Amino acid sequence: MSWTWYLFRFDGRIGRAGFWCSLIFVLVGLILLLFICAGLMFAFTGKVGPFELNADDVFKIVDPTAYRWSLLDHLPLLLLKLVASVLMLWIYLAIVVKRLHDRDKSAWWLFAYFVLPGLYKQFEERLPDSYWVLPLALASAILTLAAFVETGFLRGTRGPNRFGPDPEAEHVSTSPAKSWDQSRELEFVPPNASPPGGMHVKRGS
Repeated sequence: MSWTWYLFRFDGRIGRAGFWCSLIFVLVGLILLLFICAGLMFAFTGKVGPFELNADDVFKIVDPTAYRWSLLDHLPLLLLKLVASVLMLWIYLAIVVKRLHDRDKSAWWLFAYFVLPGLYKQFEERLPDSYWVLPLALASAILTLAAFVETGFLRGTRGPNRFGPDPEAEHVSTSPAKSWDQSRELEFVPPNASPPGGMHVKRGS
């Protein structure tokens, strides 16, 4: 499988090892992207301010108060952040969807594992301070923890499922190494033979 399949495509399955390796690759790429964005920010504004990239930034689309900058003054920076956020979101979803496929779950589970907790986190500070909000906070925490455990630590379905072959089974050798049979390496020599009789180890031919 090519790295473009790992990072950009939504078909097939990846196991736990492939999932964590993909996330490490994304983390390295994210650090590099942040340096590039910081350089461009300095070129546009003459200073380097706080600049974050997070997959959860997608939920700011439904929250008009999230961006308090003047659109005309910071248009190049906003466009840069938009492009970088969309790229990061695409890669993140591609990795998680293939891991869900390995668990024999469809991409619709992203609604429970990603969309609902993300929306709650975006509007958390503006929710009323009331007891009825506690179930929402608890549900968001449980869903986030469940997503972390399932995608990062639980083994996928053994054997092929509706999304493809078992990625972990492909790494298992189909021809186990032959065990050394000691009895085949011994031979009995008659007493009247030379060297003296008894058990001897066979000499290689």
